[in-house]
Amino acid sequence: MGASRRDPGQRANETLRDTNLVRPFYLGATEVTNAQFRKFRPQHQSGRFGAVALDVPSHPVVNVRWQDAAGYCNWLNEAAQLPASYAGGPGRLAAALPLRHGYRLPTEAEWEWAARRAGGGKESRFAWGDALPPPPGSGNFADRSVAGELADTIRGYDDGYAGTAPVGRFKASPAGFFDLAGNAAEWAHDFYDIRTNTVPETDPTGPATGKQHVVRGSSWMQSSISALRWTYRDYGADPRPDVGFRCARYATEKP
Repeated sequence: MGASRRDPGQRANETLRDTNLVRPFYLGATEVTNAQFRKFRPQHQSGRFGAVALDVPSHPVVNVRWQDAAGYCNWLNEAAQLPASYAGGPGRLAAALPLRHGYRLPTEAEWEWAARRAGGGKESRFAWGDALPPPPGSGNFADRSVAGELADTIRGYDDGYAGTAPVGRFKASPAGFFDLAGNAAEWAHDFYDIRTNTVPETDPTGPATGKQHVVRGSSWMQSSISALRWTYRDYGADPRPDVGFRCARYATEKP
């Protein structure tokens, strides 16, 4: 995981480290949509960003907290009679350890593996290859269609959407995942930290405690060399108009 200091755009929180994933897991092919999330929370509105509408049913749900995403996973578990992945009351959810095989948010390691390695494709810096700008149709990034709302956009690139786009509209990764780059950035399961320990880890689930959670993947609001790379790490605690989530779960009850 992480990136070399020689990688243009590399940030200090992208520490290189060896990670082993041995426990099989499932990962949602797409981000959770507004329509899906409203089955859990009918009153939710993804809202607008300036003149840009974000509340289209087929678009990824955004303006949700990590707590909202974890609550949605628990709601799926209750419906499917699977063990809860998060414990605590509303607004106070935390991982129910050890993690079993219920729906949850993907760990940061799972997310990065799915983005960079799954499907046997050639590893690259960006979703489309190793150089900017992205070819037409590469994904939903900050492009000229949203130049009236954002100061920084990818010059000459037009994905056809001024905000979020329908999930699955752009080409899937070699493993069949959509929008790991672009559209909405995504909450991960892990609390955020900057790793100083580079000892290899197996199936890591992040720090035991923290105040903010990891956000992975670029979004429709991003255009910089740093943010568009697979290894870019963000974090937060509050809702954002460009952050949503997808679900994951282990394939087996125990490791």
